[in-house]
Amino acid sequence: MALTATVHVFDIELADVDRQVYASLALRVARHPSETEDSLLTRVLAYCLEYVDGIAFSAGLAEPGEPAIAVRDLTGTVRVWIDIGVPDAARLHKASKASPRVVVYTHKDPAAVLRQWAGHRIHRAETIELYAIDRTMLAALAERLEKRLTFSLSVSDGALYVTVGGETLVGTVTRHALPTAS
Repeated sequence: MALTATVHVFDIELADVDRQVYASLALRVARHPSETEDSLLTRVLAYCLEYVDGIAFSAGLAEPGEPAIAVRDLTGTVRVWIDIGVPDAARLHKASKASPRVVVYTHKDPAAVLRQWAGHRIHRAETIELYAIDRTMLAALAERLEKRLTFSLSVSDGALYVTVGGETLVGTVTRHALPTAS
């Protein structure tokens, strides 16, 4: 018998002071059996950190040629390609050709991610944004993960404040520059 996705429901009060974005989000997110808790939570946080009109999760593993999260305009054209984890260099190359803005949010060691991409030809590599989510904060949030999770997320000066169950977890989101091919 094949394993099926687990649906998680997130009710999030978002206050992104850095971007002046304030919203109440109700997200139903499918977690593939092979997806780690850190990856799932990074995907949810990335959605919040990039939240604008037109943002949506992709169909997941059923659509490997699609970003994990995309921002599309009214015509359906991808304006922002958002990937999670450690996409390979070929995927980033393709994404950079398909979208004017490419962003990767990772829950892995950013130095290891950058080493993996070093030396590869990636279209417009200098414009691709890599953000590392604080792994200690992710681990603490993963300990509280349930099928239904309510929390508030405040963002100020690159700091993340996640309040869940009356406790506030503090972490950062840090931008890293991609190497250019030699």
